[in-house]
Amino acid sequence: MPKLGTRKLYHILKQELSILKIGRDKLFRILKANHMLIRPKRSYHITTDSHHRFRKHNNIVSNLDIVRPEQIWVSDITYVGTRNNPSYLALITDAYSKKIMGYDVSNTLALDGSLRALEMALKNRNDKGQPLIHHSDRGLQYCSNEYQKLLSQNNIKSSMTQKYDPYENAIAERINGILKQEFDIDKNIENLDTKKKLIKNSIKIYNNKRPHMSNHMLTPSQMHKQDKLKRTIYKSKKFNDASIVEL
Repeated sequence: MPKLGTRKLYHILKQELSILKIGRDKLFRILKANHMLIRPKRSYHITTDSHHRFRKHNNIVSNLDIVRPEQIWVSDITYVGTRNNPSYLALITDAYSKKIMGYDVSNTLALDGSLRALEMALKNRNDKGQPLIHHSDRGLQYCSNEYQKLLSQNNIKSSMTQKYDPYENAIAERINGILKQEFDIDKNIENLDTKKKLIKNSIKIYNNKRPHMSNHMLTPSQMHKQDKLKRTIYKSKKFNDASIVEL
């Protein structure tokens, strides 16, 4: 995790740093003095086609209190390629634990990639008896008959964003940013199989080694194994309760 944030780095190395009498603020100063603080990069590619004939569902999660794993899954497709080598990552993430439940990498925006990500998430689902909501944008892939059929077969309700505001799907957008900024999954790699291996390894590290501030510094996998902790949320002053920013 070469681009891990300083607070999380301090949490992981706290015992070793205490021997050196280095606190969090001093660690910040050391990294800054050595030009090692990470500057977030910004990139935006439109991957959503909401102009289609399929049914669009209402947003039923905007005011819902998330209190356990596998209560809400958030889905998104993000661009991880370059102009010469386009590729797309379909993700399904648990909104409570931030664990990536399913994913797929492909060189097109075809429906198949999103279906494979959902099928993987279903295989990784722990408690099929609890009610589950699938939240996404209004993209063609999620509204398609095949995708909605697979949700229905597994008794999963569908929820969708109502506008083009990324804060309506803030958790999914945040996970996209972590994988791109910290793991460089959108670096220029010509071979698709190599790209898939990079992303597979990054997601494994993300799920099992990277602590989350909103998880009380537990990893997504650790948070997913319990339902007692209340997740920490950070609300942007610019938006309402439907616009919760996860860190």
